[in-house]
Amino acid sequence: MKSIKIKSNGSTSGNIRVAFATSDLENIDSHFGSAKQFAVYEISKESTTVCEIIKIDTKDTDLTVELLKGIDIVYFTNIGAIAAAKIINNGIFPIKYKETVSIEEEIKKLTDMLNTNPPPFIKKIIEKKAA
Repeated sequence: MKSIKIKSNGSTSGNIRVAFATSDLENIDSHFGSAKQFAVYEISKESTTVCEIIKIDTKDTDLTVELLKGIDIVYFTNIGAIAAAKIINNGIFPIKYKETVSIEEEIKKLTDMLNTNPPPFIKKIIEKKAA
């Protein structure tokens, strides 16, 4: 397993780090356990930056969770119960979509939420980072 760092602005207050299970870097279209890669973005009220692409070479839930440490939210199309428990226990908020969803559209939703009235789970993430 390896991670390819593309660009990083460093974490600042109010930013959230989000990973998307994706096969094409455009859509949330992969099951957590069989994802070959995760696109990681740093999202704030003002900007969105691609931070890294985490490549998954081996199907190993523990190693995948380890690579995702520092991520606030992870999106996927499905996840097993044990894997879900492991990411939650590592402070990562899971979001499951049954159908393929555009990463760009989801980033727009998150940015809109940050700029208006974020739901409680996002407020909690931001408060945790500010502490």
